[in-house]
Amino acid sequence: MDRTQWKVGELSRRTGVSVRTLHHYHAIGLLCPSARAENGYRLYDASDVMRLQQIKSLRFLGFSLEEVRQCLDRQVFSGEHIIEMNLHRVKQQIEKSQRLCVQLEAVRAQLEQRQQVSTEDFVRIVEAITMTEKYFDNDQMAYLAERKRIVGEERIQEVEAEWPRLMDEVRAAIANGTDPASDEAQSLAKRWMGLVQEFTGGNPSIQSSLSRMYEQEPEAGGMKREQSRELFDFITRAQQVAKP
Repeated sequence: MDRTQWKVGELSRRTGVSVRTLHHYHAIGLLCPSARAENGYRLYDASDVMRLQQIKSLRFLGFSLEEVRQCLDRQVFSGEHIIEMNLHRVKQQIEKSQRLCVQLEAVRAQLEQRQQVSTEDFVRIVEAITMTEKYFDNDQMAYLAERKRIVGEERIQEVEAEWPRLMDEVRAAIANGTDPASDEAQSLAKRWMGLVQEFTGGNPSIQSSLSRMYEQEPEAGGMKREQSRELFDFITRAQQVAKP
């Protein structure tokens, strides 16, 4: 047999790529033996070895097998295109890592405020932070972190305690059929928007993301979807008829 041709086992030993992987590449059409021995065995030749080295290089850069195929099947192999694809991938990985770092720091900050944390509390903290990440981008999260520093932990705890009380009062007003234009409803709406203002700092993009989060994830406020909509509708009507 020509020594520039190799059986799958020989190629595996020569290149360090497992036989199983070579069989898989063959099965998906990524690397098929180009020659055949007299006894019918499929053989890899020098061009196949070169293609395998290209596959290994692209896989090392993090490319999927389908992306490797697209690169190698191009009529003109563009190094610039390869680098551009890999840069895009790396930037995505960096952004994902940065978001994870923000999440972990937020969890740590929450844990540092508590002497003891049960498993249930820990899971609840992680879920709340993960939910927030769905609706606020990196710039908004940085803004909220700075906003938290400015407001201070003591005031944040006061606001967190105030929200349930205010929601109970709004529910009672709705149950009693209170007119949104009444002084009582106007006072409730003013307090509601005041608490929102403390969180958003008057930033319209933050307020928009916050509204979207509570609309799609009412559980974030400890409410069922129907309860959430009822409260928000009442406050919205009170704002719409507010006296100038």
